Amino acid sequence: QVQLVASGGGLVQPGGSLRLSCAASGSIFSIYFMGWYRQAPGKQRELVASMTSGYSTNYADSVKGRFTISRDNAKNTMFLQMNSLKPEDTAVYYCNVRTAVAIAWGQGTQVTVSS
Repeated sequence: QVQLVASGGGLVQPGGSLRLSCAASGSIFSIYFMGWYRQAPGKQRELVASMTSGYSTNYADSVKGRFTISRDNAKNTMFLQMNSLKPEDTAVYYCNVRTAVAIAWGQGTQVTVSS
């Protein structure tokens, strides 16, 4: 079992930045995939950034060049650095990890981009 606690959301003006964090606990040694998803009102949840255990990363076209996924193994924490934020980035953001036997989700953190 893996438990995730997400934090760092908030209200930011267009062009601003936020950094989301996701602290993991439990059976983290077997994690092979880490990702950040988001879900805007009336839309399906979408994958915006991911990282494998081998540090390979992937980004949705809509966030390439603006978002960066990273992790701190010593602190068992993953991050999503979001720069040049746009109103269309407004959503609830969820962290996600996968192991050989389970999929875990964080509780979601609201990001609102508005002037």
